[in-house]
Amino acid sequence: MGQKINPLGFRLGTTQGHHSLWFSQPKNYSEGLQEDQKIRDCIKNYVQKNMRTSSGVEGIARIEIKKRIDLIQVIIFMGFPKLLIESRPRGIEELQMTLQKEFNCVNRKLNIAVTRIAKPYGNPNILAEFIAGQLKNRVSFRKAMKKAIELTEQADTKGIQIQIAGRIDGKEIARVEWIREGRVPLQTIRAKIDYCAYTVRTIYGVLGIKIWIFLDEE
Repeated sequence: MGQKINPLGFRLGTTQGHHSLWFSQPKNYSEGLQEDQKIRDCIKNYVQKNMRTSSGVEGIARIEIKKRIDLIQVIIFMGFPKLLIESRPRGIEELQMTLQKEFNCVNRKLNIAVTRIAKPYGNPNILAEFIAGQLKNRVSFRKAMKKAIELTEQADTKGIQIQIAGRIDGKEIARVEWIREGRVPLQTIRAKIDYCAYTVRTIYGVLGIKIWIFLDEE
């Protein structure tokens, strides 16, 4: 079979940048990496708890972390930051406090910024959350995929591919279903492709959603 590589890692340095920017000595590298993961998990959990949405979409596209000796800067890219800010006017300050308690950063300042994405449904993470919400409400998977494709077409992308794997619709035997609209040139490194893999826990078991969105060519 063809070897499959993560489209984001494959394009690092050409069309894709790192989501974490910091430097450390080899012996401290693993600590920094785990800290990044913890920060991301902590933010996601906080948003999940405090955001009152009907669709179940958290709307976090990505979390970028930049570290200096005396500062950790976290930028949260969200599709719908209004929902978080409306439900919790002091939400960002609370989140900052929670993180500071968690990582007891005495000599480092923590700085959190929230940035809005212009076209939320052109982002695979937000789309995957949307599909996950639909599947949890027992909407048929094909309907959910078609709806997601309609949403991306409004965000003027050049192509999208969605794949759902697992016990689809509660069938006994797991299978993989996919659908593609437009072009998705995974072999072209110039092509700017956004990708996300997301797991959904449904009542039948775990489903995996993968989404590739072809944005534009450089």
